Amino acid sequence: MPWKMSGKLKFVTICIRCQSCRSSKTSENRKRRAHVNNANSLITEVENLNLNRVNSNIYRVKMSSSTRVVLLACGSFNPITNMHLRMFEIARDHLHRTGRYQVVGGIISPVNDGYGKKDLVSSKHRAEMCKLAIEHSNWLKLDLWEAERDGWTPTAQTMQHHHENLAQSRLNNNLNSYPKPLTCVSTASPTRRGVKRRIHDTKNESPSKGADIDKDDIYSSGQSPIQLKLLCGGDLLESFAVPDLWSKEDMETIVGKFGLVVITRAGSDPYKFIYESDLLYKHQNNIHIVNEWIHNEISSTKIRRAIRRDESVKYLVPDPVLRYIKNHKLYQDADEEKNVKAGEKK
Repeated sequence: MPWKMSGKLKFVTICIRCQSCRSSKTSENRKRRAHVNNANSLITEVENLNLNRVNSNIYRVKMSSSTRVVLLACGSFNPITNMHLRMFEIARDHLHRTGRYQVVGGIISPVNDGYGKKDLVSSKHRAEMCKLAIEHSNWLKLDLWEAERDGWTPTAQTMQHHHENLAQSRLNNNLNSYPKPLTCVSTASPTRRGVKRRIHDTKNESPSKGADIDKDDIYSSGQSPIQLKLLCGGDLLESFAVPDLWSKEDMETIVGKFGLVVITRAGSDPYKFIYESDLLYKHQNNIHIVNEWIHNEISSTKIRRAIRRDESVKYLVPDPVLRYIKNHKLYQDADEEKNVKAGEKK
């Protein structure tokens, strides 16, 4: 019996010591694993940092070899809607995905009051609403050259003005006010029918002073001039087939010299219109068709109708624009002439 007791006591003593040893070793192993994990995490962070730098350098090289583009949207913007803003984003994404273009800016150009469209409120109101809509954008700008002229200006002449202004800004190194491009990269109609331009006899005029360009962002040594492209919806493309609506010379200038970025809309087939038009088919490589898979049929016409009927348009137009409409009581009557006159008097 004694030897059994001593054996039992010895066994108990050994067990206690083993448990203590195991606890000590476990603690050391945990520390080692923690150090290893920390080291692995540090290595992963360094690898990710290096990969990000490589990707960044690849992107810079890619963008430096891309053709830089400024998108121009002409229209009534009566009022400007979320879809007008959305079209710029979609267009930029599409052009960037091609790997051949870098969108460096977007211009919103409201039409002159002389356009004479029904329910067209004063350009003063429309310009202010556009300004409020893009106040937080770092690449869109409002240009009032067209809106502040003595009368209506054809789209081709407006594009020619901005084209010459971009080139002149580069030559004179005017570097003040153009928005900086994003480091990343289309579209609904700016105004549905309002963007169309009727044939109009106008004299050739020299471009007036417009937006300046930031040379570091828009132009730098060794880079080619920026291309200007008209941003529009499928209805504009269809309007080219309407007799006597567009002059052949203007169509040739817009499509052939500058180019189009066209957003598709539900039920339309832009490729069919291009095929059926000799002029569009001739310049099809200068027409970029952008499929909008998230269809949104917001239009200024429907917005005005809803406001007249005292229906909510929240989330269809930017909140600052909605507040402006309410504060100035715009679009509340079917006849908007008084709004135009009121805007002219202010």
